[in-house]
Amino acid sequence: MARMVNCVVLKSPAEGLDEPPHPGPLGIRIYEQVSREGWRRWLDRLAMIINENRLSTADPGTVDVIEQHMVGFLFGEGEFGAVPPGFAPQRKK
Repeated sequence: MARMVNCVVLKSPAEGLDEPPHPGPLGIRIYEQVSREGWRRWLDRLAMIINENRLSTADPGTVDVIEQHMVGFLFGEGEFGAVPPGFAPQRKK
């Protein structure tokens, strides 16, 4: 039987992750409070954040920015996590 969590992203019970997806205390918090679907939604947002801000995951400073957005998106804390003002996804051809 799948492990269930009360997902803070979906605001409802859902299937949990198999393991912490991020190192340290933040990873444990995510494991305990974010569902598979909530994490998938974060990964979609992460791609947008990396592209819109032209971030390089090879840059150690980028990890701090990504974590701020992660906490904002998943837990609604801090000033990050919202879609940038004026952002419109590209239309599919």
